[in-house]
Amino acid sequence: MTLSSMTGFARFEGEAAGVAWVWELKSVNGKSLDLRLRLPPGYDLLETSLRSAMASRLRRGNVTANLTISRTAPPAIQINREMLARVLGLIGELSAEIEAAPPRLDGLIALRGVIETVDDEPDDVVEARRTALSEGWREAVERLAAARAEEGARLATMLSQQVEELAALTASAAASAAAQPEALRSRLEQSLKVLGEVAATMPQERVAQELALLVSRGDVREELDRLRAHIAQAGELLRKGGAVGRQLDFLCQELNREANTLCSKSADIELTRIGLALKVAVEQFREQVQNLE
Repeated sequence: MTLSSMTGFARFEGEAAGVAWVWELKSVNGKSLDLRLRLPPGYDLLETSLRSAMASRLRRGNVTANLTISRTAPPAIQINREMLARVLGLIGELSAEIEAAPPRLDGLIALRGVIETVDDEPDDVVEARRTALSEGWREAVERLAAARAEEGARLATMLSQQVEELAALTASAAASAAAQPEALRSRLEQSLKVLGEVAATMPQERVAQELALLVSRGDVREELDRLRAHIAQAGELLRKGGAVGRQLDFLCQELNREANTLCSKSADIELTRIGLALKVAVEQFREQVQNLE
């Protein structure tokens, strides 16, 4: 499975049953799948099926969809004979008071309300139109999914490079002198000398506690092990593909936590520099992960 971004745009247009229509879909980042439909009056009955079709194809993202419809043939019209009779009646009443030429036919039908459009259309025409719009919607959704997948492929390349950078920084931290057992042993010996000078005035239990605290503060091997495990899992998720955005975002939180602990434990300038670079790299990775479905 490939990775998909949550950003994309798609347009699909067609013509059927006396109308031309255009679907336009725009997708941006979102915690879940949220569809905002803008349908012309009279097409609200399509909403349920449209939402269902999109949910079967996309998992996350805020999607705005707009349907524009225009007629390709003039609408059917009819004469409002009741209105025409009223107009002719008024003309008859006025003709006894005002001398004027008889009204022309074109003048009569130009009056508002005399000619009206027929809104009622045959059921088969309405159904054919709805079917065409639904099929067009599915095609538009497929195009949107394709656009998101194309953007996801670019993100996958970038994210893979960032995972490699995270792995390289973790390896540099592990190779740092401050993270080596010899360095830890040396620091412990120095701490013992310092504590030895005041041990006579301190309870042995307190001395043991201080030593344990010093060892715990200086040993970053557990943090490095967890960093390696999280980075390896991130790489596996990228290779797996699909809707892994939430899982990767959670891993980013864990990576950031370990990088923070690494910096707080470090008493070495070089290790601190690597830890800070690791925090920056994690944040850059997280920024791109938040675009994934």
